[in-house]
Amino acid sequence: MTTSRRLHLDTRAVVLVIGCCAVWAMGQAMSKVALAQIPPVTQCGLRSLGGGLLVLLWTKWRGIRVWERDGTLWPGLLAGTLFAAEFACVYLALGYTTVGRTTTFLYLAPFVVAAGMPFIARSERLGPLGIAGLLLAFAGTVVAFSDGWGAASGSTQWVGDALAVAAAVGWGATTLVIRATSLSGAHPAKTLLYQLGVSGVGLTTLGVAIERPIDWPLTPLVTTSVLFQVIVVSSTSYLVWFWLIREYAAPRLSAFTLLTPIIALAIGTFWLHEAWSVRLLVALVAVSLGLLAVNYRPPAPR
Repeated sequence: MTTSRRLHLDTRAVVLVIGCCAVWAMGQAMSKVALAQIPPVTQCGLRSLGGGLLVLLWTKWRGIRVWERDGTLWPGLLAGTLFAAEFACVYLALGYTTVGRTTTFLYLAPFVVAAGMPFIARSERLGPLGIAGLLLAFAGTVVAFSDGWGAASGSTQWVGDALAVAAAVGWGATTLVIRATSLSGAHPAKTLLYQLGVSGVGLTTLGVAIERPIDWPLTPLVTTSVLFQVIVVSSTSYLVWFWLIREYAAPRLSAFTLLTPIIALAIGTFWLHEAWSVRLLVALVAVSLGLLAVNYRPPAPR
């Protein structure tokens, strides 16, 4: 496997990463729909188990070797643990603070990646313009979710905020672990299987232990939501994402994830008929300009 990275995103990478963001945004809406019958941690665990099974069947069909010893076991288990901890923190945070605050703090993850990558690959560090673009894009996210910044949980709100920040650190740290260890040369399917396996077993077990039982039988809408999360989110989109991390500069890819909450707000507006806000338009402009700055490539000298 090659471990060289493209320092700038080409058209294919931009299309794929925006597609991933759109899928993740839709996945948030689908997850919200499924909460009516499946509690959050259990839902996330089952999603990972189902996605892991599909990825495993796909590797068998394509003849991809994922069981051979290649020095990725311990880094893979670490990445899987961080992946599971990230999602556990997100769902637990929602019990203490608002969705807007949780989402805003979660998307501190690109800053974790930008801060850590110079220690792994100095060629991928962001320059002053890139850092400014990242700050502008994050500011757009804050503007978009500013309606949700009101206190909703009294004195315990800081607990939810802290959990959301921990989730952001977990997300960013997962990317850094993948890039800094032998996982950087592993097949994306193997990297994904480590994370889906650990999170699937761990979060399902935790959900069964602490949450209410699943409300059977599932409605067609909830069933469709679960299938979308398993087939499209957990298996397909994550497989694409980890391939992108292997091939392209991680800080520039991570900056694009700031599109996810903006797309989620747009989906809520047009699909769930939630109230439209001028903040969404301002946020879209800010995030777009920020991403242009992050991925700006100066003209090559003649």
